[in-house]
Amino acid sequence: MFLQALLAGIFCYLGAVDAVPAFGVTGGYYILGRPLVAGLVLGIIFGDIKAGVLCGLAVQGVFIASMHTGGASSSEITYASYGGIGLALATTKDPAIAVTLALFIGQTFGLIFYNVKMAGFSYFNRKAELACKNFDKRSLVMNQIVYPQLITAFIRIVPVFIAIYYGSGAVEKAVSYFPEIVTNIITVLGGVLPALGIGMLLNILIQEKVELIFFLFGFALVSFTGLSTVGLVFIALLIAYMMYYSSTNVQSMASKSEDMVVVEGELFEDEDLF
Repeated sequence: MFLQALLAGIFCYLGAVDAVPAFGVTGGYYILGRPLVAGLVLGIIFGDIKAGVLCGLAVQGVFIASMHTGGASSSEITYASYGGIGLALATTKDPAIAVTLALFIGQTFGLIFYNVKMAGFSYFNRKAELACKNFDKRSLVMNQIVYPQLITAFIRIVPVFIAIYYGSGAVEKAVSYFPEIVTNIITVLGGVLPALGIGMLLNILIQEKVELIFFLFGFALVSFTGLSTVGLVFIALLIAYMMYYSSTNVQSMASKSEDMVVVEGELFEDEDLF
């Protein structure tokens, strides 16, 4: 468990938005930091890829509409991914438990560590600004890259390692002591929360109510025909292309009709012809 917990903490650092080894948002936050990718990585680490992907899928549904407004965030998704999914894989391997743990870790400890780090980094920003004024390259590199990376690695690797290595036993005992009704409630809530996340995403993406037809059409195909999501993607691409092609044709025809009206007006604008 020591090695698995340590690797989970390392990947939690690599999935940070400011992790230099994973190129920040390019390979870190938008790839390794996503719960679905984290579930695959943790599934490989803990030796159960199927359970890891299922837990990652459930957590991804909850955070699918999560956005950062400026530097503010309502939850820290990398702590939630590697802390919650890792702790779930170390104990019950239940996606519902993974969702519950991810929300708890991401919206409490993860958010606290993230906000404290962002506030504390203002010190290094002032030092880096002073280094620029003094043309001190070494001080600039140390205060802008080295020190922030060491702190980011520490506050991500250590908490996630402690949560998984020392918290797995506590979670197992707590789950075993829970009455069956409490476990059932957690399971139901764990299934509802991903649907809530998808609903929030639809609220952002769908601008007009008529666009719900496409969502309902895709849902019906998957639910009643047994069509795979891969096949549904190709159908969606075809429909999107047809919609785009038809809209561009309508626009071109409208512009041509306007040009024809102008030409007709120009033909008969000379009053001497009548």
